[in-house]
Amino acid sequence: MDRDQSPVATTTPTTPPSPTLLRRLINLDTTLSLHLHTLFQPVPRSLLKTLELAGDGRFFFPVAVSLLSSSSLRPILIPLLIGLLLDLLLVGVIKYIVRRPRPVYNKGMHLTVAVDHWSFPSGHSSRVVFAAAFLYLSTALIGEAVAQLKSTESRFDSDDSGKAVDFIVLIVCLWSAATSISRVLLGRHFVFDVVAGACLGVLEALFVFHFLRY
Repeated sequence: MDRDQSPVATTTPTTPPSPTLLRRLINLDTTLSLHLHTLFQPVPRSLLKTLELAGDGRFFFPVAVSLLSSSSLRPILIPLLIGLLLDLLLVGVIKYIVRRPRPVYNKGMHLTVAVDHWSFPSGHSSRVVFAAAFLYLSTALIGEAVAQLKSTESRFDSDDSGKAVDFIVLIVCLWSAATSISRVLLGRHFVFDVVAGACLGVLEALFVFHFLRY
């Protein structure tokens, strides 16, 4: 054997590191979101776009401000506006910190501000769920406001008014759920973005209702 010949070093194949729990959740979220987006393609895009427009802050704020002329509704509308501003701030800060890109199949979206490039959390979901949750918590206050508006009528029926308020709150809750789901079907967000936005909206509603009521 040649003394200059050295033994060949054997290399042991290395196993690639397993993905972290966070990466697994992101992969699951991405796969599930794409599957839902593809599965519900037959849903009319015009309907989803209508829900998107109805949940836009540029629609929310003018409507709420225009109703402030009614003194009976101010105890509800003022904290609602404060909550919407709080939601706008929190969503913007979280998006800027997390910076999760939107789905690659997101098409035809108009960006209002720079943080709209980011996906987590869903601002539409947090906004509409906040509004629905706050109105649900304020059902009794809304009933009182309606009673004040109709106090001049001689045939005012409080039971019918209460049922009407409950029905309106139910419609708002269903609308908020449909709007949140539409974010995934439109390809604007991943499922986890919508879930996080909805949870944020509920927390905002609880905070505003208990601490910021006018």
